[in-house]
Amino acid sequence: MQDNKMAAKPIRRLLWSMGLPMVFSMVLQALYNVVDTVFVINMGEAGVKANLALTYVFPVQIFMIAVGVGTGIGINAMLSRALGEKNGKKIGLILGNGIFLGLALYLVFLLFGLFASRWFLSIQSSDPEIISLGSSYLRIVTVLSFGAIGFNIFERFLQATGRTLHSTLAQVFGALTNIVLDYVFIYPCQMGVEGAAYATVIGQTVSLLTAMVFHYFLNKEAKHSFQDILPNWGIIGGIYKVGWSAMLMQALLSINMFVMIRVFSLHPQGDLINGAYGIYYKVAQIALFSCFGLSNTIISLLSFNVGLGDLQRCRHCVLWGIVDTAIVAGVITVLFESLAGPIAQLFGFASVGEDKEQIISLCQTSIRIASVGYVFMGASIAVQGILQAYRKALTPLIISLLRLIVLLVPFALIFIHRESAPTLVWWAFPLAEALTCFFSMLILKATLSKQNELKKTTAEPVRFHE
Repeated sequence: MQDNKMAAKPIRRLLWSMGLPMVFSMVLQALYNVVDTVFVINMGEAGVKANLALTYVFPVQIFMIAVGVGTGIGINAMLSRALGEKNGKKIGLILGNGIFLGLALYLVFLLFGLFASRWFLSIQSSDPEIISLGSSYLRIVTVLSFGAIGFNIFERFLQATGRTLHSTLAQVFGALTNIVLDYVFIYPCQMGVEGAAYATVIGQTVSLLTAMVFHYFLNKEAKHSFQDILPNWGIIGGIYKVGWSAMLMQALLSINMFVMIRVFSLHPQGDLINGAYGIYYKVAQIALFSCFGLSNTIISLLSFNVGLGDLQRCRHCVLWGIVDTAIVAGVITVLFESLAGPIAQLFGFASVGEDKEQIISLCQTSIRIASVGYVFMGASIAVQGILQAYRKALTPLIISLLRLIVLLVPFALIFIHRESAPTLVWWAFPLAEALTCFFSMLILKATLSKQNELKKTTAEPVRFHE
């Protein structure tokens, strides 16, 4: 443990060296489903219905990601703390129960894929072709979801020990496999939507196998026995004490998109605004997931040093975690402001007919206005990571609710009824982000003051309560 870099190297250097690979990994994850869509939508006449089928499947995929991310964050926080405490027995139990949870979650999605895929599509569409395409894709990505779920677990094993570069490499190998096989299966092999599904699960399996090799050969300080895989309900409860809120935070992304589409539909030009929003939403994931990448780094680094009991390093992690996440978001803002036009043109394939130029223009406007709030978003997401590192569950969820629903929707409802709504409504996003950032700082200050977490680390083991 004396050689563990999280205990010795300067905090800010660690944030960047550990965080940048994780940022890249998270952005790559955001693009995973986009790659499928790009290939599928260009399948010719079948592309339109195939794209609709993937759209209807997407809520299940978001839920799978939410469950995996929530479980992984809980594992990350507990494992990093146990490593800082040098508690070998607890480390083994956390690793073993992480594997047990991965197997249990896979069983749930396996059963869903076998028995509920067609039902799920039938409650969203009455078109037999869409139901057939969608249920085929959904059955494959759920029945063979062991790669996606397993990678989420082993990725966190690597991140908790500071090996973010290795977790990123595993993600890269899987993504490259997915891109190559998407082309091969959909076009030369003429496998259609099923080809896209098989490319996805094979890519996820490559990522899992790579992460497992890195973990078992490089993670010398993180070992477990076969008996550790048996369920320990205390460990599992500790994982989900943090993880359940992360699951809900991820799930809120899909709820946010659904609600905003309904709000935009209130305007006479609702179809145009929603067309632009659909494009903007994909672009915005680059900024959002970049911030999540640094937030996950904060969780690993701060959890470790809280367990180690180093007050000064904990303070530095809180300070520089917020500052550096805001810097990354600010850089993305500058890029988006400069490249809003070319970015909007890249997504021109998503719109056809006489409304194409209007949608591209609206998309450009949305990128330039909404990206103003990314710095505030970065600071809020960093605070969420800090709170999760202190094993808080409710307060990070409150911040997500403020960002995505409570503050955003009222602003959007006010602006959508104005004459200049197609331009004005995008200001709802930066306004909501700025106010959320303000409330996030108040929540962080109150939490640290009330619980007195940092001071306790110098005197006695910390007991965390919401």
